[in-house]
Amino acid sequence: MAPRTFWKGYMKLSLVTCPVTMMPATTEGEKVRFHTLNARTGHRVTSHYVDSVTERPVREEDEVKGYERGEDDYIMLEDEEIEAVALESTRTIDIDMFVPDHSIGWVWYDRPHFLMPGDEVGQEAFAVIRDAMEATGTVGISRLVMYRRERAVMLKPRDKGIVLWTLRYGDEVRDEDDYFDKLTAEKPEAKLMTLVRKLVDERTTHWDAGMVNDPVQARLLDIIAAKKKGKKKPARRAPKVETPDNVIDIMTALKKSIQAEGQRGRA
Repeated sequence: MAPRTFWKGYMKLSLVTCPVTMMPATTEGEKVRFHTLNARTGHRVTSHYVDSVTERPVREEDEVKGYERGEDDYIMLEDEEIEAVALESTRTIDIDMFVPDHSIGWVWYDRPHFLMPGDEVGQEAFAVIRDAMEATGTVGISRLVMYRRERAVMLKPRDKGIVLWTLRYGDEVRDEDDYFDKLTAEKPEAKLMTLVRKLVDERTTHWDAGMVNDPVQARLLDIIAAKKKGKKKPARRAPKVETPDNVIDIMTALKKSIQAEGQRGRA
């Protein structure tokens, strides 16, 4: 069964408007999830907010957002006040600027979504905006209310559709210069580079989604399946972690690595 549409609205560029639909490009629906139970009764455990001082339960209608300005000193904001500062339109992706593709560093990318035409009538307008970005090597920038917050979003053409990425906020991204500027700029020896490139070539292959399978999830499913059948799956022993030697002859290590790769390829 096809998933329900996550978002419906409009994409707009100046006077060109078309209806669009959007779906998250990733899902956690297949993840193994657990509930917290009372081991004695087998009943689910529920959580409640309590007052940190009186330790009495707090009614939902008494809950309010608070901004801490000092120790035990808060400015209270009602939900209506928070919602009032959001965008007036939560259903229109108004593209107000374009930037060169690849000019936005990957660290700004947050969540990807698939953007598609909402109906047959809007396909032509959708296609012309998509293809114009493709032809000019640009991506569109807009703002949209998503996940209960106003977010900057990037529209990137991909195949027949558009991928809409929510972008991280400016105060969420650290300046890489604070970390990378401390590193030395020395170039490695040419002989070392030659050996490492050979090792990279030996291990280069085509991307496959199987490369990022979750082995822990697979083992958990095995345990759950065994318990369904009334069996107790034996616990796996944690693999012994070998501590690497801090003193390394890089040239010797690379030569051994390349030799091992050759033996693996012949196996």
